[in-house]
Amino acid sequence: MRIIFMGTPEFAVPTLRALHKAAHEIVAVYTQPPRRAGRGKKEQPSPVQRAAEELGLEVRCPTSLKQAEEQGRFAALEADVAVVAAYGLILPQPILDTPAHGCLNVHASILPRWRGAAPIHRAVMAGDPVTGVTIMQMEAGLDTGPMLATVRVPIERKTTGELTAELADKGAQLMVGTLRELANHRPLAQKDAEAVYAPKIDKAEARIDWSEDAEAIERKVRGLAPFPGAWFELAPGSQSGADGERVKLLLAELAEGSGEPGAVLDDDLTIACGTGAIRPLRLQRAGKPAMDRADFLRGRAVPEGTVLA
Repeated sequence: MRIIFMGTPEFAVPTLRALHKAAHEIVAVYTQPPRRAGRGKKEQPSPVQRAAEELGLEVRCPTSLKQAEEQGRFAALEADVAVVAAYGLILPQPILDTPAHGCLNVHASILPRWRGAAPIHRAVMAGDPVTGVTIMQMEAGLDTGPMLATVRVPIERKTTGELTAELADKGAQLMVGTLRELANHRPLAQKDAEAVYAPKIDKAEARIDWSEDAEAIERKVRGLAPFPGAWFELAPGSQSGADGERVKLLLAELAEGSGEPGAVLDDDLTIACGTGAIRPLRLQRAGKPAMDRADFLRGRAVPEGTVLA
Protein backbone atom coordinates (compact mmCIF):
# COMPACT_ATOMS: atom_id res chain seq x y z
CA MET A 1 0.00 0.00 0.00
CA ARG A 2 1.00 3.61 -0.51
CA ILE A 3 1.16 4.98 3.03
CA ILE A 4 1.57 8.40 4.55
CA PHE A 5 2.93 8.02 8.09
CA MET A 6 2.19 10.69 10.70
CA GLY A 7 3.82 10.55 14.15
CA THR A 8 6.24 12.33 16.43
CA PRO A 9 7.43 10.70 19.72
CA GLU A 10 9.28 7.47 20.42
CA PHE A 11 5.91 5.68 20.80
CA ALA A 12 5.36 6.03 17.03
CA VAL A 13 8.75 4.75 15.89
CA PRO A 14 8.04 0.97 16.13
CA THR A 15 4.98 1.39 13.89
CA LEU A 16 7.00 3.30 11.29
CA ARG A 17 9.72 0.65 11.30
CA ALA A 18 7.21 -2.21 11.14
CA LEU A 19 5.42 -0.70 8.13
CA HIS A 20 8.74 -0.20 6.37
CA LYS A 21 9.80 -3.78 7.14
CA ALA A 22 6.47 -5.07 5.80
CA ALA A 23 7.44 -3.59 2.41
CA HIS A 24 4.71 -0.97 2.24
CA GLU A 25 5.58 2.10 0.18
CA ILE A 26 5.86 4.95 2.68
CA VAL A 27 5.53 7.96 0.39
CA ALA A 28 6.10 10.58 3.12
CA VAL A 29 6.52 10.91 6.86
CA TYR A 30 4.82 13.81 8.62
CA THR A 31 6.13 14.80 12.05
CA GLN A 32 6.30 17.80 14.37
CA PRO A 33 9.00 20.38 13.54
CA PRO A 34 12.29 20.20 15.47
CA ARG A 35 12.10 21.67 18.96
CA ARG A 36 14.74 23.40 21.04
CA ALA A 37 15.88 21.12 23.86
CA GLY A 38 18.86 20.28 26.04
CA ARG A 39 21.31 22.55 27.78
CA GLY A 40 22.32 24.32 24.59
CA LYS A 41 18.70 24.72 23.49
CA LYS A 42 19.59 23.44 20.05
CA GLU A 43 16.85 22.33 17.71
CA GLN A 44 16.31 18.59 18.04
CA PRO A 45 14.44 16.51 15.44
CA SER A 46 11.66 14.28 16.71
CA PRO A 47 12.31 10.55 17.22
CA VAL A 48 10.14 9.84 14.17
CA GLN A 49 12.14 12.25 12.01
CA ARG A 50 15.40 10.60 13.05
CA ALA A 51 14.02 7.14 12.29
CA ALA A 52 12.55 8.23 8.94
CA GLU A 53 15.83 9.79 7.81
CA GLU A 54 17.67 6.64 8.84
CA LEU A 55 15.28 4.67 6.59
CA GLY A 56 15.76 7.11 3.73
CA LEU A 57 12.18 8.39 3.75
CA GLU A 58 10.92 11.84 2.83
CA VAL A 59 10.14 13.91 5.95
CA ARG A 60 7.68 16.80 6.13
CA CYS A 61 7.33 19.05 9.19
CA PRO A 62 4.44 21.48 8.62
CA THR A 63 3.35 23.59 11.57
CA SER A 64 -0.28 23.24 10.46
CA LEU A 65 -2.39 21.27 8.00
CA LYS A 66 -5.18 23.83 7.77
CA GLN A 67 -3.88 25.69 4.70
CA ALA A 68 -5.19 24.67 1.27
CA GLU A 69 -1.64 24.58 -0.13
CA GLU A 70 -0.50 22.08 2.52
CA GLN A 71 -3.61 19.99 1.98
CA GLY A 72 -2.89 19.97 -1.74
CA ARG A 73 0.64 18.67 -1.12
CA PHE A 74 -0.84 15.93 1.05
CA ALA A 75 -3.40 14.97 -1.62
CA ALA A 76 -0.73 14.90 -4.33
CA LEU A 77 0.87 11.89 -2.62
CA GLU A 78 -2.15 9.80 -3.69
CA ALA A 79 -1.90 7.57 -0.63
CA ASP A 80 -4.04 4.51 -0.03
CA VAL A 81 -4.06 5.20 3.71
CA ALA A 82 -2.53 7.48 6.34
CA VAL A 83 -1.25 5.80 9.51
CA VAL A 84 -1.24 8.11 12.54
CA ALA A 85 0.53 7.46 15.85
CA ALA A 86 0.76 10.30 18.39
CA TYR A 87 1.27 12.90 15.65
CA GLY A 88 0.33 15.93 17.74
CA LEU A 89 -1.54 18.05 15.19
CA ILE A 90 -5.28 18.15 14.55
CA LEU A 91 -6.15 16.66 11.16
CA PRO A 92 -8.70 18.81 9.30
CA GLN A 93 -11.53 17.06 7.49
CA PRO A 94 -9.92 17.44 4.03
CA ILE A 95 -6.86 15.54 5.33
CA LEU A 96 -9.05 12.82 6.90
CA ASP A 97 -10.94 12.41 3.63
CA THR A 98 -8.00 12.36 1.20
CA PRO A 99 -6.49 8.84 1.45
CA ALA A 100 -8.54 6.11 -0.25
CA HIS A 101 -8.94 4.23 3.06
CA GLY A 102 -8.86 7.29 5.29
CA CYS A 103 -6.61 7.81 8.32
CA LEU A 104 -6.00 4.98 10.81
CA ASN A 105 -4.84 5.83 14.31
CA VAL A 106 -2.78 3.77 16.78
CA HIS A 107 -4.35 4.75 20.11
CA ALA A 108 -2.87 3.51 23.40
CA SER A 109 -6.02 2.42 25.21
CA ILE A 110 -9.02 0.15 24.85
CA LEU A 111 -11.50 2.63 23.46
CA PRO A 112 -13.83 4.22 24.37
CA ARG A 113 -12.00 4.26 27.73
CA TRP A 114 -9.29 6.93 27.90
CA ARG A 115 -9.91 8.99 24.82
CA GLY A 116 -7.49 11.90 24.68
CA ALA A 117 -3.90 12.94 25.24
CA ALA A 118 -2.67 10.85 28.19
CA PRO A 119 -4.32 7.42 28.05
CA ILE A 120 -1.41 5.43 29.49
CA HIS A 121 -0.80 7.79 32.41
CA ARG A 122 -4.49 7.84 33.27
CA ALA A 123 -4.94 4.07 33.09
CA VAL A 124 -2.06 3.48 35.51
CA MET A 125 -3.13 6.23 37.92
CA ALA A 126 -6.72 4.96 37.93
CA GLY A 127 -5.64 1.45 38.86
CA ASP A 128 -7.00 -0.20 35.72
CA PRO A 129 -6.05 -3.90 35.57
CA VAL A 130 -5.57 -3.85 31.79
CA THR A 131 -4.96 -1.40 28.98
CA GLY A 132 -4.05 -1.93 25.36
CA VAL A 133 -4.07 -0.53 21.84
CA THR A 134 -6.95 0.25 19.51
CA ILE A 135 -6.66 0.75 15.76
CA MET A 136 -9.30 3.34 14.96
CA GLN A 137 -10.66 4.97 11.81
CA MET A 138 -10.16 8.66 12.48
CA GLU A 139 -12.95 11.21 12.26
CA ALA A 140 -13.41 14.81 13.41
CA GLY A 141 -14.19 13.95 17.07
CA LEU A 142 -11.56 13.30 19.73
CA ASP A 143 -10.78 9.56 19.39
CA THR A 144 -14.45 8.87 18.58
CA GLY A 145 -14.04 6.93 15.33
CA PRO A 146 -15.02 3.30 14.67
CA MET A 147 -12.61 0.60 15.85
CA LEU A 148 -10.92 -1.92 13.56
CA ALA A 149 -8.81 -3.96 16.00
CA THR A 150 -7.70 -4.10 19.63
CA VAL A 151 -5.09 -5.85 21.73
CA ARG A 152 -5.03 -6.04 25.54
CA VAL A 153 -2.05 -5.80 27.91
CA PRO A 154 -2.06 -6.32 31.70
CA ILE A 155 -0.82 -3.28 33.63
CA GLU A 156 0.37 -5.11 36.77
CA ARG A 157 3.04 -2.97 38.51
CA LYS A 158 4.39 -1.36 35.34
CA THR A 159 5.26 2.30 35.02
CA THR A 160 3.95 4.51 32.25
CA GLY A 161 7.39 4.37 30.65
CA GLU A 162 7.42 0.57 30.62
CA LEU A 163 3.87 0.37 29.31
CA THR A 164 4.54 2.95 26.61
CA ALA A 165 7.37 0.83 25.19
CA GLU A 166 5.27 -2.34 25.37
CA LEU A 167 2.20 -0.75 23.79
CA ALA A 168 4.30 0.83 21.05
CA ASP A 169 5.49 -2.62 19.98
CA LYS A 170 2.01 -4.14 20.29
CA GLY A 171 0.52 -1.28 18.30
CA ALA A 172 3.07 -1.71 15.53
CA GLN A 173 2.24 -5.40 15.17
CA LEU A 174 -1.49 -4.70 15.31
CA MET A 175 -1.31 -2.02 12.61
CA VAL A 176 0.63 -4.25 10.23
CA GLY A 177 -1.92 -7.03 10.72
CA THR A 178 -4.83 -4.62 10.31
CA LEU A 179 -3.52 -3.32 6.99
CA ARG A 180 -2.91 -6.86 5.76
CA GLU A 181 -6.56 -7.78 6.42
CA LEU A 182 -8.06 -4.35 5.86
CA ALA A 183 -10.68 -5.58 3.41
CA ASN A 184 -11.96 -8.08 5.98
CA HIS A 185 -12.25 -5.70 8.94
CA ARG A 186 -15.72 -4.50 9.89
CA PRO A 187 -15.48 -1.23 11.82
CA LEU A 188 -17.15 -1.36 15.23
CA ALA A 189 -18.77 1.84 16.48
CA GLN A 190 -17.71 3.04 19.92
CA LYS A 191 -20.26 3.27 22.71
CA ASP A 192 -20.11 6.96 23.54
CA ALA A 193 -21.95 6.42 26.83
CA GLU A 194 -18.95 4.41 28.08
CA ALA A 195 -16.37 7.03 27.10
CA VAL A 196 -13.80 8.17 29.66
CA TYR A 197 -11.41 11.01 28.84
CA ALA A 198 -7.67 11.21 29.47
CA PRO A 199 -6.71 14.90 29.62
CA LYS A 200 -3.11 15.96 29.34
CA ILE A 201 -1.20 15.72 32.61
CA ASP A 202 -1.13 19.09 34.36
CA LYS A 203 2.10 19.96 36.19
CA ALA A 204 0.14 20.64 39.37
CA GLU A 205 -1.02 17.01 39.41
CA ALA A 206 2.53 15.75 39.80
CA ARG A 207 2.92 17.00 43.37
CA ILE A 208 2.28 14.20 45.86
CA ASP A 209 -0.52 14.79 48.35
CA TRP A 210 0.45 12.69 51.36
CA SER A 211 -3.13 12.79 52.68
CA GLU A 212 -4.16 10.40 49.89
CA ASP A 213 -4.10 6.68 50.61
CA ALA A 214 -0.88 4.77 49.96
CA GLU A 215 -2.23 2.78 47.02
CA ALA A 216 -3.32 5.94 45.18
CA ILE A 217 0.09 7.54 45.75
CA GLU A 218 1.94 4.44 44.57
CA ARG A 219 -0.17 4.40 41.39
CA LYS A 220 0.50 8.11 40.83
CA VAL A 221 4.23 7.46 41.16
CA ARG A 222 4.11 4.71 38.51
CA GLY A 223 1.69 6.66 36.34
CA LEU A 224 3.95 9.71 36.16
CA ALA A 225 7.24 7.82 35.75
CA PRO A 226 9.50 8.67 34.10
CA PHE A 227 7.85 11.91 32.96
CA PRO A 228 6.84 14.33 34.37
CA GLY A 229 7.63 12.47 37.61
CA ALA A 230 5.65 12.66 40.86
CA TRP A 231 7.46 14.83 43.38
CA PHE A 232 7.55 15.96 46.99
CA GLU A 233 9.48 18.58 48.89
CA LEU A 234 11.88 18.27 51.79
CA ALA A 235 10.38 21.20 53.65
CA PRO A 236 12.38 24.14 55.05
CA GLY A 237 13.25 23.61 58.67
CA SER A 238 12.77 19.84 58.56
CA GLN A 239 15.00 17.66 60.70
CA SER A 240 16.93 16.73 57.56
CA GLY A 241 18.10 20.33 57.31
CA ALA A 242 16.62 20.59 53.82
CA ASP A 243 15.79 23.94 52.31
CA GLY A 244 12.71 23.15 50.26
CA GLU A 245 14.45 20.83 47.80
CA ARG A 246 12.15 19.16 45.28
CA VAL A 247 12.63 15.40 44.89
CA LYS A 248 11.08 13.21 42.19
CA LEU A 249 9.75 9.84 43.27
CA LEU A 250 10.04 7.44 40.32
CA LEU A 251 9.18 4.12 41.95
CA ALA A 252 7.77 3.10 45.33
CA GLU A 253 6.31 0.13 47.16
CA LEU A 254 3.52 -0.22 49.70
CA ALA A 255 4.78 -0.53 53.27
CA GLU A 256 3.44 -1.10 56.77
CA GLY A 257 3.04 1.83 59.13
CA SER A 258 0.88 4.81 59.96
CA GLY A 259 1.23 8.33 61.23
CA GLU A 260 0.82 11.96 60.24
CA PRO A 261 0.60 12.14 56.43
CA GLY A 262 4.07 12.89 55.06
CA ALA A 263 5.87 11.84 58.24
CA VAL A 264 9.00 9.72 57.83
CA LEU A 265 8.47 6.69 60.07
CA ASP A 266 12.01 5.26 60.17
CA ASP A 267 15.55 5.75 58.88
CA ASP A 268 14.70 3.69 55.76
CA LEU A 269 12.41 6.46 54.44
CA THR A 270 9.07 4.77 55.05
CA ILE A 271 6.50 7.56 54.61
CA ALA A 272 3.05 7.72 56.20
CA CYS A 273 0.11 8.47 53.92
CA GLY A 274 -3.53 9.27 54.61
CA THR A 275 -4.03 5.53 54.92
CA GLY A 276 -1.07 3.16 55.02
CA ALA A 277 2.49 4.00 54.00
CA ILE A 278 4.89 3.76 51.09
CA ARG A 279 8.63 3.26 50.80
CA PRO A 280 10.51 4.87 47.89
CA LEU A 281 12.53 2.58 45.66
CA ARG A 282 13.92 5.10 43.18
CA LEU A 283 14.31 8.86 43.57
CA GLN A 284 15.87 11.81 41.79
CA ARG A 285 17.12 15.08 43.22
CA ALA A 286 17.08 18.19 41.05
CA GLY A 287 20.00 18.16 38.63
CA LYS A 288 21.06 14.66 39.69
CA PRO A 289 20.63 11.23 38.10
CA ALA A 290 17.94 8.87 39.36
CA MET A 291 19.16 6.55 42.12
CA ASP A 292 18.02 3.77 44.42
CA ARG A 293 16.85 4.64 47.94
CA ALA A 294 20.06 3.48 49.65
CA ASP A 295 22.22 5.68 47.42
CA PHE A 296 19.82 8.59 47.86
CA LEU A 297 19.97 8.35 51.66
CA ARG A 298 23.76 8.20 51.63
CA GLY A 299 23.79 11.56 49.88
CA ARG A 300 20.83 13.10 51.71
CA ALA A 301 19.84 11.61 55.06
CA VAL A 302 16.16 11.99 55.91
CA PRO A 303 15.81 11.00 59.57
CA GLU A 304 12.77 9.58 61.31
CA GLY A 305 10.34 12.33 62.28
CA THR A 306 10.92 14.46 59.18
CA VAL A 307 7.66 15.71 57.70
CA LEU A 308 7.63 15.93 53.92
CA ALA A 309 5.69 18.64 52.12
